[in-house]
Amino acid sequence: MIFEDKHFLVIDKPSGVASHGGSGVSHGAIELLRAARPQEHLELVHRLDRDTSGVLVFARTRAGLTGLQAAIRAGEVTKQYLCLMLGHPSKAKFDVNAPLLKSVLQGGERMVRVADSGKPSLTFFREMEQYPSARLMQATLGTGRTHQIRVHAAHVGHPLAGDPKYGDREMNKRYREMGLERLFLHASHMSFDLDGRAYSFSAPLPDDLKSFLDVLAVKGKRLVYTRDKSRTDY
Repeated sequence: MIFEDKHFLVIDKPSGVASHGGSGVSHGAIELLRAARPQEHLELVHRLDRDTSGVLVFARTRAGLTGLQAAIRAGEVTKQYLCLMLGHPSKAKFDVNAPLLKSVLQGGERMVRVADSGKPSLTFFREMEQYPSARLMQATLGTGRTHQIRVHAAHVGHPLAGDPKYGDREMNKRYREMGLERLFLHASHMSFDLDGRAYSFSAPLPDDLKSFLDVLAVKGKRLVYTRDKSRTDY
């Protein structure tokens, strides 16, 4: 538990736990919390992918739910993530402004791609640390589309480490051999104002990701990721 007041309950969701049940998942974080607190009427305010860890907010009141969701729609909520991008981006700070189109495949799997017919989507990337074959980046959402950070990273030729859907299969295999067992994407910070109060929630990088970075710094010096030059510049 990160935070709790009359309006909100905030957790540091572990990787591997869905935000909610459905699409082959019998239960997720919201169902688990409702079972643990049957006397409360908890609602999920936003979502994180199953493999993404970090800050996840639930509403305890109708006012909290509608107020925060309205702030999200208005672009008044700051959401920041830590992610490991393959390769060496040429700029320490850059934006990716590319529309995203979501498709639902047979079986319910969601796929997202850059397309002119998609919804406007904007991500701000900033370098945090340098590692052999990769960079630890902070990604701040300008919009909140499904798989936005993952698809924007792949779009510019620097997919996220451990991404099974949009990533690099060979590098994922090499990183898995070094101990990375999941998508390297963590919701590290979320802040907003509501009813005259400033809310700010943070979740530190999980131990499994920190341990992998330690290994990468020592054992990853021989790994080389070659960016696909046909990808969009940034």
